[in-house]
Amino acid sequence: MFDYDLIIEKYPTMYNESMNTVLAQEVIRYNRLLVIMHKQLKEVQKALKGEVVMSEDLEKLATSMFNNQVPAAFDKVGFKSLKPLSSWITDLNDRINFIQKWIDESMPPAYWLSGFFFPQAFFTGALQNYARKHIVAIDELGYDFKVYDEIEPADVTEKPEDGVFCYGIYFEGARWNKTIHMIDDSKPKQLYVELPLIWYVPKRNREKPTSGIYNCPMYKVLSRTGTLSTTGHSTNYVQMIELPTKEDESKWIRGGVAAFLALRY
Repeated sequence: MFDYDLIIEKYPTMYNESMNTVLAQEVIRYNRLLVIMHKQLKEVQKALKGEVVMSEDLEKLATSMFNNQVPAAFDKVGFKSLKPLSSWITDLNDRINFIQKWIDESMPPAYWLSGFFFPQAFFTGALQNYARKHIVAIDELGYDFKVYDEIEPADVTEKPEDGVFCYGIYFEGARWNKTIHMIDDSKPKQLYVELPLIWYVPKRNREKPTSGIYNCPMYKVLSRTGTLSTTGHSTNYVQMIELPTKEDESKWIRGGVAAFLALRY
């Protein structure tokens, strides 16, 4: 578990740094999952040894683990995922490492979007930082999208003056062509590709381009289905990202081209 009190002390709630609040909220969500995992895994071990009674819930947990499925108790409070248990555990470890590195080394220069429980709050936090820095209304702000395909996310050492660098976005139905710096037809037998680093740049009263771009929907998982949560956000849909294209937008719409933060494996 993360030491929440220590994190709040190191990253207190600040008017000019909303990312501290985003980090605290993510830690709360991950801790909720880790507490349940820690408790129930110990209980099921005891039940298998005969030290405690094997209840119906523990039996379901053990059966799910045996079948390489994420137990319902974990899935209920965990991040949205379609992965089998073995891949899910690997993904959880990667997410925990991402958050732990943030805690240990300060804010990362580029953010791994797949590591967030609630990426919508992260994007709102980035806009809030810009709004408070430049004293503008957050309702007047929107994102401009700049794709950096010449550099890898690991090579980024400094965060941008405004906005955020993001990576960890997968693409289905098309690919990013580094030669023409636009989206292009997929290569044969290539189901999913990873998009390059994207710079989310806040802009005031931004007019959306009417041509030369594809408004690509981004989801957390491949199912493309979700429900409206109590926050007013979808449990799966994240946002639209604008990607440059030389083709008409209708081609990519008909092809069902979309972006995702996690795959099935």
